[in-house]
This record gives sequence, C-alpha cells and structure tokens, in this order.
Amino acid sequence: MPDIQLEPYIEAIDEFPLTGTAAEKLRAAVRYAVHAPSSHNSQPWQFRIRDSSLELRADRTRGLAVVDPDDRELVISCGAALFFLRLALRHFGCAPQVERLPDATEPDLLARVRIAGVWERTAVDEALFRAIPARHTNRLPCLDRVLPEHLPDTLEAAAREEGAWLHVFRTAAARSAAADLIAEGDRWQMADKRFRRELAAWLRPNRSARLDGMPGYAMGLGDVMSAAGPFVVRTFDVGRGAAARDRELAAGSPMLALVGTRRDTPGDWLAAGEAVAHVLLRAQVDGVSASFLNQPIEVPELRSRLERILGRDGFPQLLLRLGFAPPVAATPRRPVSDVLSA
Repeated sequence: MPDIQLEPYIEAIDEFPLTGTAAEKLRAAVRYAVHAPSSHNSQPWQFRIRDSSLELRADRTRGLAVVDPDDRELVISCGAALFFLRLALRHFGCAPQVERLPDATEPDLLARVRIAGVWERTAVDEALFRAIPARHTNRLPCLDRVLPEHLPDTLEAAAREEGAWLHVFRTAAARSAAADLIAEGDRWQMADKRFRRELAAWLRPNRSARLDGMPGYAMGLGDVMSAAGPFVVRTFDVGRGAAARDRELAAGSPMLALVGTRRDTPGDWLAAGEAVAHVLLRAQVDGVSASFLNQPIEVPELRSRLERILGRDGFPQLLLRLGFAPPVAATPRRPVSDVLSA
C-alpha cells in the first residue's frame, strides 16, 4: 500500500500567491479543489480561467452512464470540488463570490467564482482547511469507538449551511431498514452486466499508474487481489457477497446518515455536493472517517422506498456511514494541469 501523499497539498500552501492577481489566486486554489471526493474517483471536473474569474465545468466524458445516467452524482462530485475551492480561498484571506449555474444555455457551466475582497478567516475555516489532506474515503470496517456526542448536530448544521439537509438514522429500526435497502441495491446492481462492466472499468490494480479510479488498496486488497478484481467483478455476479458485506458495514457503523435536498434539480445536486464536502471535512476534524453506500439511491425503485423510511419531504442524494476507522492511503488525483485551462 502506498503512503499517503501530502506533497501536492504542502506545495500548494508554499506556492499560494498571496500578493498575486485574482487569476493567479484562483488557479492556485484549484490545487485544493482536486482533492474532493467523486463517484468512482472519476474526478469529473474541469476549471477554466476567464479574466479574473474561474469557471467550474462538468466533464461529462468522465460520467458513469449506467449507475448515474442523469449525471446527478457527477454534478454532486463537482459541488464537492466547489466547496474545497471556496474553503481554500477563505483560508488564504480571499472572499469567494460564487454564481451557481450562471447560464441556462450552458448546462456544463456549473459555477463561476470570483474573488470579492478580503475574507477574515475563522477558527472553523482553519480547522476544515487542515482536514483536507487527512480526509479519504475509508471503506474499512469501523473501530469499536463511540463518536463524539456533538457530532450528529454539528454535521446537520454543516449540511444546512450549504442549502441541503442531513438525516441521521438514530433508531435501530431505521438503521436496519436502510441497511436492508443497501443490500438489496447490491444484489440489484451486481445482477446487471452493464453495471459490472462499468464498475470494473474504474477499478485499478495497486501498482497502476492511472491517476483516477479506485485502486485495490482503497478497499483493503493486496496486490494480487487488486489485479484480479476487475476481471472478477466484470465476469461474476458477486451481488450476494457484496450485499452481506455492505449490510454488515452499514449496520455496524456508529453513524448512518443521508444527505438530501428539498428538490431534485442540478442546482440541488450542486448544493448536495457542497454539503457533503462540508460534512466530510467537519467529521474529519474530529478524526471521523466516512464512506458511501449509495446503492439504494442509485436504483430508482429503491430510492422511493428510502424516502418513505426517512419520513420527511425531500430527495435522498448520498448515503454515508461514519466512524473511527484504521487509516487508509489516499486515492490518486489527476494533476491540476489536466483539469485547468486558461
């Protein structure tokens, strides 16, 4: 397993142009945005400098046609990158001004960001910023440790701040019902050969030089199993085993929570991405890791059943399990030169 790589993050701190132009500062902030989580680690974003503003665009060539046919999760991923970008600017004293979905004739243009004066950095900004290099999706089983008592309320507030909501499954019955849907989603998806081919295309051997996708070490696999993984997933219906594993992970996690929105439009998906980024970093401040169990949201027939479990108005967007867990290495990221153009 490779060591966690912090060099790009450290270099970005050293090189941020505090006395540079707005364009130079925005360009430097992209180095933090690319550390955001994304579906299958697809990193489906593109950034463009336009005079003194920065455009965030959806890179739909990196979309997941089977599991995400409407690009809902793609836009959510871009929203997470937008939050990381905003946070980096605030850390370095730049007040971000964001126009979300600024041009109805350009659906790929998700946001336009400018610097609008000076930002007085807060202790919360500093804590969230320092959590960036430590936050990694952690798919390992959680340790038997109790979470901080304040955490559910704190994470709910973080989601609200970004225009979304966080629902914590607080009863055993609700958690069990959600875990059942996760397992059913595994069986449903793994029975689909198209889904398995798409998933396999994003699985990477541990020694792969690719800078996207999900390497085996991120799932606790050694070199041999990580190399065989794509073939196994592509060839065999492993839904029964995946369902048993994920149900156990969900039921055994200290916290199961869902990020949702009032409506289900691209603007809501973008807000959900900003909210989950805020939630994940805020959890990391307390050393709490998270991973995604989105199967019952990705299968339309199960999403409506999940809505009934919630018992509230709105649309489920992302399902999270949170807890203390053994450390994992960071998944790779494409260099800024691949995602940023002038």
